Amino acid sequence: MSQSPPSAHLIAEKLKAIQTLVQQGVFSKVEAEVNALLALDIDTDSRTMAHYLLAVSLRLQQAHTKAIETLHQLLVINAEHARAHQELAYNYRAMGEQQQASVHFYKATKLNPALLSAWQALLPVYQENGQSEALRLCQQQIGKLSRLPKPILAASDLLYDGKVLEADALCRQFLQTNKHSLDALLLLAEIALRLKAIPEAEFVLETCCELAPDNLEAKYELFKIYSKLGKFSKALELTEALCSKDTENVFYQVAKATALVGVGQLKEAINVYLALIERGRAEANVYLLLGHAYKTQGDIALSISAYQNAYQQQRFCGDAYWSLANTKTYRFAEDEVASMLAGTHDPELAVKEKVHLHFALGKYYEDEEQFDKSFFHYEQGNALQSSTLSYSSEKHTQFVQTQINTFTPDLVEQRHEIGCSDGAPIFIVGMPRAGSTLLEQILASHSQVDGTMELHEILGLAATLSKKQGNKPSYPLNLKQIPNDLFAKFGQKFIEETKVYRQGAAYFIDKMPNNYMHIGLIKMILPNAKIIDARREPMACCFSGFKQLFGEGQEFSYSLDDIGQYYQNYERLMAHWDALFPDEILLVRHEEVVADTENQVRRILDFCGLPFEQACLDFHKNKRAVKTPSAQQVRQPIYTSGLEQWRHFEPYLGSLKARFSK
Repeated sequence: MSQSPPSAHLIAEKLKAIQTLVQQGVFSKVEAEVNALLALDIDTDSRTMAHYLLAVSLRLQQAHTKAIETLHQLLVINAEHARAHQELAYNYRAMGEQQQASVHFYKATKLNPALLSAWQALLPVYQENGQSEALRLCQQQIGKLSRLPKPILAASDLLYDGKVLEADALCRQFLQTNKHSLDALLLLAEIALRLKAIPEAEFVLETCCELAPDNLEAKYELFKIYSKLGKFSKALELTEALCSKDTENVFYQVAKATALVGVGQLKEAINVYLALIERGRAEANVYLLLGHAYKTQGDIALSISAYQNAYQQQRFCGDAYWSLANTKTYRFAEDEVASMLAGTHDPELAVKEKVHLHFALGKYYEDEEQFDKSFFHYEQGNALQSSTLSYSSEKHTQFVQTQINTFTPDLVEQRHEIGCSDGAPIFIVGMPRAGSTLLEQILASHSQVDGTMELHEILGLAATLSKKQGNKPSYPLNLKQIPNDLFAKFGQKFIEETKVYRQGAAYFIDKMPNNYMHIGLIKMILPNAKIIDARREPMACCFSGFKQLFGEGQEFSYSLDDIGQYYQNYERLMAHWDALFPDEILLVRHEEVVADTENQVRRILDFCGLPFEQACLDFHKNKRAVKTPSAQQVRQPIYTSGLEQWRHFEPYLGSLKARFSK
């Protein structure tokens, strides 16, 4: 008979006992206890902690080589474990290997900025090497951490150690008696951001800026939130204030350029990046951002040059290689491929960089028609990326079912026509990589339509309504309790907040694909909004998503099982919305747009109440800024080669194909 796995309580007790042995210096028993625990069927976090405690015990016994071996075993399980890197640094330092020690102290601070001892260990290194910029940042962080109240330092440590809920509880406990503590409020905002409660983070940081209008850290963190929400006009105001207070701060200059890109002032943003490069203040990241800006405005040759400069600054800069691959037209040289392959085998390289390299190699081998190697690298990249996320397919399925159960014909009838009557918004929803950027480019080429970007306002409203308040139900279950007049206010707020992205046309586009989950909410707050469902054949759509490394979000896309389940959930929910709102959602199939472009364009324009314009067929001539992965593709005429690309990988997609063959 197989033994059942030990309970979580028993494992926790055993780990606590081992920790006590280490603290008491009873090292002779530690290794045996750890090995006994590792022999059991325990979860990854417990296995990681067991290795860590053993490594600490070995270091304290000066068994440095064995401690290093144990830590490398730990990093195979969790490559992002900050304290493992700090422990490696302690061991290398004790062995006189100062260079290796410095590398791991640096990695530890990158993964957990609250590790004060690691920052203190780096200080003399930066002083000796004359690294003035790094020294300044190091001194700032040591000063900040040294001044933090102990509970907030502990909560920060918990946050970066992945214990977000424990950090949240400790931070809120401190705030009960120190409600105006700026340090605690800043940490609370960071915790909210980690929990994806972005509206709460925005509110907390705006409060910080009101309490301390001269605090640059609060302004900088609020800038990040505004940028994430697409509120680039507000972000630009903050960066102007930051740059005026500290003219030499590279981060503030980069922030200003980011905001300028956001408001469409690409030329001005590019000038900021070029000025930093000219002054010798540019690291790989500046070249990357410069490349993105060039790509957004359609200067593909200049973007390629910038990306190449980025990897020349930082040899294994995975983001630079992936950005080159993500132009969709770049062809890698042999030396670039050799460098990428070397990076994937470098045990010291961060997971994030390896993810980018694997996706770039996947694209390279696909272009070379070596589909076995291509799939291997796509699979490796997805597996590594998935290991850093906590997506739950089951939770998404439950959310979809809750939407279906909540939005009934009765609820729709009760809340009919109570929202804001403005009919300007055109929502394009659906799966990512389903052709939504093409539809946006077609519509944005019309004289009466403004193209914008993937706007966050609907997702932000849903997140606000989802916030738990005591025992009260949250979104969508709380919709019945919300007064009717609030829905019109929500709709009007959406119209007001999105004005910044418009250029004065009668209609504008919101191309956030994930808004498909909230069509019921959209129809309540904006009953006259147009909704277009961009649909693509499931195998092509799912595999295209699987081989795309997204900037953020779309966490379901890094597993074939998850992406297949997500697509089926999407189809199920869209069928529900179609039944609730007949003739109010236009289904546009990507394959039909490719096969019969003119008739499909006319059909889309008719649905939106727009007269036909030839510019919509000549969409590839439109010079508007495009920020999605399809930016280069929508600047070309329609082509059919992408429709069946997935078939090259058919031997590896059995489980996905079986899902859609039922």
